[in-house]
Amino acid sequence: MNTKVKGVTLGSIAAASYGLNPLFALPLYADGMTADSMLFYRYIFAILMLGVLSLVQGKSLRLRRRELIPLAAMGVMFSASSLLLFLSYQYMDAGIASTILFAYPLLVALIMWIVYKERASALTWFCILMAFVGICLLYRGKPDAPLSTIGIVLVLLSSLAYAIYIVGVNRSVLKTMDSSRLTFYALLFGSSIYFIRLTDIDVETASFTFALQTPVNPWMWVNLVCLALFPTIVSLVTMNISIHYIGSTPAAILGALEPITALIIGVCVFGETLTPRIVVGIVLVLLAVTLLVLGKKLTHFSLKSLFSTRGNG
Repeated sequence: MNTKVKGVTLGSIAAASYGLNPLFALPLYADGMTADSMLFYRYIFAILMLGVLSLVQGKSLRLRRRELIPLAAMGVMFSASSLLLFLSYQYMDAGIASTILFAYPLLVALIMWIVYKERASALTWFCILMAFVGICLLYRGKPDAPLSTIGIVLVLLSSLAYAIYIVGVNRSVLKTMDSSRLTFYALLFGSSIYFIRLTDIDVETASFTFALQTPVNPWMWVNLVCLALFPTIVSLVTMNISIHYIGSTPAAILGALEPITALIIGVCVFGETLTPRIVVGIVLVLLAVTLLVLGKKLTHFSLKSLFSTRGNG
């Protein structure tokens, strides 16, 4: 197996494994577990797994002082994205939520344009418009039953939080940080959100209660471990190796398998509705993001190169 095939294979595994979020999260919701408890276990288990993996690989987890504040801020953004996405599952089909979440590259482009004055190309604006139309179609996905406005807002905020995380990492001292160490501390600092949200304070008695739910059956434990292993650790490790083999642009394009996987699971496993309007909306969102990711390469494409390639064939 050559390097390119390995990279594509691992990139596909990374994207598909991240798309497994609904497969493990929705049964936990059905068993009565809250998003806060679910994500607390996910983050803690993932931190332990990633810590052990780093030790086995001989990677240092040493933290420098100048990395502390940026890591704390980006960890909160990373965690907020997870929380908002999981909350959106309570209001809309997980497959559609995962598709809207995939609009984060478009939000990254907007942030770079608004905050850093990075010029947005005509292709970028076209992709943003296409994604907007796609999301509008998803909003009216089911006949006479528009999606929950709360669900739409939650998943868009989740996408925005992740976009801020990406920009923050690439515009700070974290840019050159090893990805495993970065993710370890992002998860560690991000888990503080769930410690805070799960802590009930009684002002009158000055007492604290930690309202973490305990899984009541073995399958809940299995789902929690799988939630930390597949959409988190497996996705992270395989994506990093994929980027090393084929580069960030092809790996990002393979990310389109994330919402497709979530959508297939939602329809086949959980009986979520799939209408022609929803299909068109999903295609528009995925196409918009793919075109945006390919933007730099497309700008170098010309009819001259096309004809010269055909002539050589």
